[in-house]
Amino acid sequence: MKYSNASKAQKYVQGETLYIPRRETEHRKWGVSSGGRRLLDRRNAAIKTSFRNGSSIEQLAEEHYLSTETIKKIVYSRKA
Repeated sequence: MKYSNASKAQKYVQGETLYIPRRETEHRKWGVSSGGRRLLDRRNAAIKTSFRNGSSIEQLAEEHYLSTETIKKIVYSRKA
């Protein structure tokens, strides 16, 4: 990581918070670091499998504590 002297920016931004965004190449998608994304992907895959095996949308919604609309989005999405 390269450090820069902030004295040049200080004369323009006195007493305020300065936000410097990360480079686009350093951005991570939500949940990648914490593992939350992986858990949701596994849950969604299990929901799709159950639906293909005959479970109804209403049953899946009740089982996973989700709305029927959310279950529909999961089972009808093209994402693997």
